[in-house]
Amino acid sequence: MQKADEHRVLANFDHSEYTHYGQVSTFYRENDAYFVRTHGPDGAPRDYRIAYTFGVHPLQQYLIEFPDGKLQAFSIAWDSREKSEGGQRWFHLHPDEPIAYGDELHWSGINYNWNFMCADCHSTGLQKNFSLATQKYNTEWAEIHVGCEACHGPGSRHLNWAQNPDLSLGNKGLSVSYSKRRQAVWAMDTESGIATLKEPVETQREIETCAQCHARRAASFPGAQAGDPFLDHFNPALLQEDLYHADGQINGEVFVYGSFLQSRMYAAGVTCSNCHNPHSLRLNAEGNGVCTQCHLPAKFDTSEHHFHPAGSTGAQCVNCHMPAKTYMQVDARRDHSFRKPRPDLSDKLGTPNACSGCHRDMPVAWAAEVLKEHFGSPKERHFGEAIYAGRHGLPGAEDQLVALILDTSQPAIARATATSLLTRYLSPASLQLLQTIAQSDEPLLNLGIAQSLESVSPQLRPSLAIPLLYSDHRVIAAMAANSLSGLVTRDYPPAVQNQFNRAMKDYLESETFNADRPESLSNLAALHAQRGNRKQAEAFYRRALTVAPFYTPAYVNLADVYRTEGREREAEILLRQALDKVRARSPVEHALGLSLVRQKRLSDALPHLRRAAEGQPGSPRYIYVYAIALNDSGNPQQAIAVLEQGLKRFPGNREILSGLVALLRSQGNLSLAEQYQEQLN
Repeated sequence: MQKADEHRVLANFDHSEYTHYGQVSTFYRENDAYFVRTHGPDGAPRDYRIAYTFGVHPLQQYLIEFPDGKLQAFSIAWDSREKSEGGQRWFHLHPDEPIAYGDELHWSGINYNWNFMCADCHSTGLQKNFSLATQKYNTEWAEIHVGCEACHGPGSRHLNWAQNPDLSLGNKGLSVSYSKRRQAVWAMDTESGIATLKEPVETQREIETCAQCHARRAASFPGAQAGDPFLDHFNPALLQEDLYHADGQINGEVFVYGSFLQSRMYAAGVTCSNCHNPHSLRLNAEGNGVCTQCHLPAKFDTSEHHFHPAGSTGAQCVNCHMPAKTYMQVDARRDHSFRKPRPDLSDKLGTPNACSGCHRDMPVAWAAEVLKEHFGSPKERHFGEAIYAGRHGLPGAEDQLVALILDTSQPAIARATATSLLTRYLSPASLQLLQTIAQSDEPLLNLGIAQSLESVSPQLRPSLAIPLLYSDHRVIAAMAANSLSGLVTRDYPPAVQNQFNRAMKDYLESETFNADRPESLSNLAALHAQRGNRKQAEAFYRRALTVAPFYTPAYVNLADVYRTEGREREAEILLRQALDKVRARSPVEHALGLSLVRQKRLSDALPHLRRAAEGQPGSPRYIYVYAIALNDSGNPQQAIAVLEQGLKRFPGNREILSGLVALLRSQGNLSLAEQYQEQLN
């Protein structure tokens, strides 16, 4: 990030134009200032001054300042690659759809807001300074770009050392040092061809410092410093369905950390700086040389291993073991899980594989057979099979998830993901396992429970949440407290009450810190609703909708507040308004259908419940509710057909199976009901 001037701006501002679905943006200069004339927050064309550049390669974005302290990243960016690579041009970050003002992807909205979305990783010593009272930012930084103190902490003692080298200051006076990683001694095992650490060394400080920015995470608390424990400030994504494929490959924009935690390199003690120079930002060697630091070239950098011609694309280690995906239209980023290609899983799990990424004209089965000929069949079951089963409710999913959780040879992030999924299947044995984990010192597995507590029934939740109140990690304890906030806690022992109050205070601090976002405003609203403060709850939900008129959960939850107050007609009006504004329509259709059912208007409700059930990616709950409504309207056979179709989408789902058993029995089809009952058992 830099001030926009002739030395930093890379793009063509010589009255160049870019047209996106009929909307023209013109880029121009006046004296030393840079401007764009474009459609703003109200849809009207205006002239906006470019305040800062953002990024250099492969793209450069431009930040526009607003009077309330907001900086917004413009969604038309400059492709700074060479012209021969397709660069030196303006391009839109969402080229395939029109983005009208008010849309969640419009450049003037919250998802292009620099203060929340970008700032803390692109400047040093950043303080967001958002005021909930004034709805304004006063964002400040120590350095506009990423400087030494971002990784090494305050630098005054280091400056003293630099000016007086004779001073006896350890680690050159650096507040945060990573010198322990330099004590690592790697020895090559000539039989396996892979280097191993002679003695374990401390690596977490470096990895967790890098993760502060190179992770898909939410910043829960302000003031993170280099070297701080990661889970004291940040809530990282596990292998969520919208972010990672079932086998852990990257899908959404996930920024390395979650991938690296899956890797054998991480398990072996490799750190970021073994491959990357943190000061030059270059790799430590060229091409395959990065890999042959630890992998014997005579064994791995040969055609016998990769069976491609030397020097070809297929001979590059990264193209098979770190396939890339392009984000922001031009930015290719590599998967850092360093995985073996598994085309044998592609048909089974719907996952990509590196072989088919290049050999696109060949079927997946061909790629799987080629690898089998060279290396034999895979010897171990991949954790992705359990995660896929858990995501889709397949028969045996619970047992597979339990086996993965108990297998300590598997990556902790995969086991943590299985832990979060297991809350959907809580048999007595699984509950006991989760209770044991909640009392253990396995932070990522504790996090998996904490992130999924809201899906656990109120009767069972305290047995999992109370132990997490005692977590050493602030983020975990705060989430545990929130999950208990709607329950009766006054009967807890004093020690538990004290832990709950402390963690609840942290949770409130976290949500207030992020109250520039509709998610946190809605969380604050939910807290007020749980405490019976419905007016305050409504005010916070309304604020969330002012900030983000497209935010589906705020509409649905505010409508539920109206329901509790007997304001069902107002709930209906609100939800109908939402259908004109949101992208995620299924939850709104479902809520509107239920509202109409409560108003005794079942025939009016059915079309909305149907659209919710048919929506993508889909919800088994919506399918079940639609089927019950069909049955109640006198259409039991249609209801059964809906459930049977739903079971094809969500194999093994217990709610759908239960509905089928009940409806088939009511229709006298006992033999088919028994077949579904066996699946339930």
